[in-house]
Amino acid sequence: MRYAKFAGRLALLIIISLFGPPGPRPSEAEEPLNLDDFQLTFAEDFDTLDVSAWGEKGSRWIAHTPWNGDFGDAQFTDPMDGFPFTVDDGILRIEARKDADGKWRAGLLASTNPKGEGFSQKFGYFEARMKLPPGKGVWPAFWLIGLDRSKFTSEIDVIEYYGRAPGEFSMGYHVWRPSNQHTTDGHLTNVPEGSLSSDYHTFGVDIGPQKSTFYLDRNPIWSFDTPPEFQMPFYPLVNLALGSGWPIDETPNPSYLLVDYIHVYQHKSLVSENND
Repeated sequence: MRYAKFAGRLALLIIISLFGPPGPRPSEAEEPLNLDDFQLTFAEDFDTLDVSAWGEKGSRWIAHTPWNGDFGDAQFTDPMDGFPFTVDDGILRIEARKDADGKWRAGLLASTNPKGEGFSQKFGYFEARMKLPPGKGVWPAFWLIGLDRSKFTSEIDVIEYYGRAPGEFSMGYHVWRPSNQHTTDGHLTNVPEGSLSSDYHTFGVDIGPQKSTFYLDRNPIWSFDTPPEFQMPFYPLVNLALGSGWPIDETPNPSYLLVDYIHVYQHKSLVSENND
């Protein structure tokens, strides 16, 4: 939801999530995700953090969107000592805080740089284990962007959370086109109020050639037919933003998003095909 600078786009997703058709759901027969069918292809466990502003010296992460399209009411900040990223005992902490001059700053990580260098993968299961910040105005997210943006931008929002509504979060996808003829669908998931801030949970999406499915704690939540625009590699991003159209005057200062890991897996059948 961060590629296009459209003021009304967030409202559109909320309307779709709350009132629009939910789209196909997983059948009751579907079981929790079985990772025995997958092979781990990307493991970020945050024992250390290799990040630079824009990929200097080939860092694993950059601290901005690769297209320089930062968003929200807190400025994403180049990494510095102790802010906005710290790692401790295998946990990444992304901090949002207000400077002495009253300006909010926060952090974002993306796994490719503006040249498209870094990690991306076509199809597979993308997952983050996170503990979300409480409080009005916080806007944490784990999301994916398609690598080729020459004709359109494909986006998958594995989780977007708005602190004003601690009993729900949204999942969705978008295909942004220069013609403004966008494809958008989403699903709102209800959870026990405050549960996403009181403990860690996993948020994932399995992108397949025909069907894609969102997961919470590896239980299927919502499925959709894979759009043709998803036939490309995607790369992960994680961030703690503020606002998204909601006031931040009551946002806790500081606020923290805690990330245990970001893992990506590939279907073993597709690994075999790619190696043939």
